[in-house]
Amino acid sequence: MKFLDKSLIKLGAEVNNAQEAIEEAGRLLFTEDLVEQSYIEAMVKAYNENGPYFVLAPKIAIPHARPEDGVKEASVSFVQLKKPVVFGHASNDPVQLIFGLGASSSDEHLTLLKKLTSLLNDPANIEALVHASSYETVQQLIERER
Repeated sequence: MKFLDKSLIKLGAEVNNAQEAIEEAGRLLFTEDLVEQSYIEAMVKAYNENGPYFVLAPKIAIPHARPEDGVKEASVSFVQLKKPVVFGHASNDPVQLIFGLGASSSDEHLTLLKKLTSLLNDPANIEALVHASSYETVQQLIERER
């Protein structure tokens, strides 16, 4: 299980819209051989068909797709956007923190979500992630939650 490893984090990413933000989070997983290209396409398709259901809190999106869409290993990536983008969510837009979630079973899905939730339940952590300028800052937040 790879949870916000250094190679899965991109700070200050510049994207123009929600789809590019989702692709950016998926690309980090793909580059590390944790998901197949089809998984990124499935995340975008889920967003296009179902709307911003994975914008779970103000500023935060957790795009994902089904395990059979191409997950090789349970993993979570993190993309911090330089400028927030609108996903179309009534109350949680705009989004600035995107966590790409790849789980190969529902148990893994719950485990990863639990880890993410404990990190994101603290508003101070969210602010710190919005303003993080180094991997070390992100790493300290993760370590604190373990």
